[in-house]
Amino acid sequence: MQVEGSSAIVFGGASGLGEASARRLHEHGARVTIADLNEDKGGALADELGDEASFVKTDVTNADEVEAAVAAAAEAEGGLHINVCCAGVGWAEKLAGKRGPHQLQPFETVISINLIGTFNALRFAAVAMLGNDPNAEGERGVCVNTASAAAYDGQIGQLAYSASKGGIVGMTLPAARDLSSSGIRVVTIAPGLFNTPLFALLPQEAREALGATVPFPNRLGEPPEFAQLVQSVVENPMLNGEVIRLDGALRMAPR
Repeated sequence: MQVEGSSAIVFGGASGLGEASARRLHEHGARVTIADLNEDKGGALADELGDEASFVKTDVTNADEVEAAVAAAAEAEGGLHINVCCAGVGWAEKLAGKRGPHQLQPFETVISINLIGTFNALRFAAVAMLGNDPNAEGERGVCVNTASAAAYDGQIGQLAYSASKGGIVGMTLPAARDLSSSGIRVVTIAPGLFNTPLFALLPQEAREALGATVPFPNRLGEPPEFAQLVQSVVENPMLNGEVIRLDGALRMAPR
């Protein structure tokens, strides 16, 4: 699937990995719909990108809003071709401790945003892509999900986050198999430690210490490197049903 001339939607596209993905796809000729809860950042990014970029306020846990955002993106000539979901949140809490058991509400919130939100984006985007004319390879669309190295190497206090990202990993192959007869690919990227807005809140020394745990390159990943892989996934027709770790050979320690 060529990025140039395609229509793309990026959930969580107003900041971090999603923003980098939206910028990369737009730079390489895609019409990009930025779907995010943050109206200020999302609208500003769409204005900055200019032509062939738009913003739709979207809560990924709200099925109606996700469906409406996908419909808006699919209005472009040729329909919707690329779906990227980067929307997500984290939470730090141990399973049990002096304060009692892990709270249920934060666990439900993380699962709802990270896992159910990804499911919403995937299911509505796939339906929209079914109506596309296939290209020469028989492709109608590509869906790129975002998991995390924490799906495999969850640290102390990452129970909710790891469970949500593990769910995304588990959805990848069956989703790809479900859509294979329609020429729609599904791939998940599992990033390690990346220099996102969450890490920007930490002191410089703390960021450098985290980066030093990555074998090579010995630093935090940068969002444009994630976006580069998104483009590669879109353009390589043999990438399907796979989870790709993007972590510099990092295997996270317990804490």
